[in-house]
Amino acid sequence: MSSDNMNHYQAAGVNIDSGNELIERIKPATKKTLRPEVLGGLGGFSAMFKIPKGYTNPVLVTSTDGVGTKLKIAMELNQNTSIGIDLVAMCVNDLIVCGAEPLAFLDYYATGKLDVNTATEVIEGIAEGCLQAGCSLVGGETAEMPGMYQQGEYDLAGFTVGAVEEHKIISGNEIKAGDQLIGLASNGIHSNGYSLVRKIIKDAGFKFDSQIEGYNLSEELLKPTRIYVKPVLALLNKVTVKGMVHVTGGGFYDNIPRMLPAGKGARIQASQWQTPWIFNWLSSLSDISFEELYRTFNMGIGLIICIAPEQTEYALKELSALGEKPYLIGEVVDQKSTEDTTGELVTVHQ
Repeated sequence: MSSDNMNHYQAAGVNIDSGNELIERIKPATKKTLRPEVLGGLGGFSAMFKIPKGYTNPVLVTSTDGVGTKLKIAMELNQNTSIGIDLVAMCVNDLIVCGAEPLAFLDYYATGKLDVNTATEVIEGIAEGCLQAGCSLVGGETAEMPGMYQQGEYDLAGFTVGAVEEHKIISGNEIKAGDQLIGLASNGIHSNGYSLVRKIIKDAGFKFDSQIEGYNLSEELLKPTRIYVKPVLALLNKVTVKGMVHVTGGGFYDNIPRMLPAGKGARIQASQWQTPWIFNWLSSLSDISFEELYRTFNMGIGLIICIAPEQTEYALKELSALGEKPYLIGEVVDQKSTEDTTGELVTVHQ
C-alpha cells in the first residue's frame, strides 16, 4: 500500500501505526501470562493452545462477557488500570462454576480513536487478571472505529476457554435438601448493577470521586471483581462440590436457581455476613426495596458453593486457609416444603 493511501486511511480516523505500537507495548505484560501449552506468540491471526497434560477425557468450556457501564465511571475518571481485571473475572468466574480450569483468554477492545496509553493500561489490567486466574492472554482484537464512539470512549469484551474432566463436571444434579451454601466475600459491587449505581449517585448530587464516610468513592466503585479461580480449584481437590453460583446480574434470586435441580429451592440468611458499606449507602440514597437490592447486586457475596453438610466445616477452614472469607449463608430446601419457601425458589431473610 502506498504512503498516500495510508495517509488517506489515517485522515479517515484510523492509524495503523498506533495499533502496531500498542502490540509492542503490551507484549511484556502478555508474555508473563503464557502457559507452556501456548503455541506461537502474540500478533498472529489466531492462537493455538495444547490441552494440558493430565487430562484423559477433557471437555472444553467457554464463556464470554463484558464489564457493562462500570466502564463509564472508569472513562469519566480516567482510571483504567483495573477494569481489565473485571473483564477477566466476569468470564473466568462463570467458567469455574462447572469445575473448569481457565486456560486461554482473548479480549476485544473497541474505540473511536486509539489512545495507546489508555489501551495499554486496560490490556495490562487484563494480563493481571489472567495471572490471577492462571490462564494465558493469547490474543485479541483492537478495533479503531471513527464515529462509533465519543472522544475518549472505549468498549471491552472478553472470551475464555477452559477444560474439565467429563466425570468431574459440576452440574448441580446431585444437590438435595439439607445441603449447605457457603458464600465467598465479594470485593464490593464487582461489575453488575452499575446503570443503577450511576443513576442513584447522580440523582443524589454526588460525584464519582466524592469522599463518603471516610471512603474515596472512586476507589470503591472501581474495585476490580474478585477472581475465585485458584481457591476454588484447590478446594475441588479436597471436597465434593455439588454446585456453584457466580453472583452477577440477577443477584441471588435469578442466579441461585441456575444450579438447583427441579423441586429444590434455597433459603439465604443475609445476617450471616457483613454487607459492605457501599450497598447500605446506595440503599440509603434511594427507595430501592430489599428484594431489588438482592436481585441487582451481589450484596457482599460473589460466589456461592453448595456442599454436603458433613463436609461444610472442613470446606470453611480450607477456604479461609486459601485467603478467602467464607460464610455459611444458607441451605437447600425442598421447594414449597415450608412456609418460608412457599411460592418462591429463593428466599433471602435479614
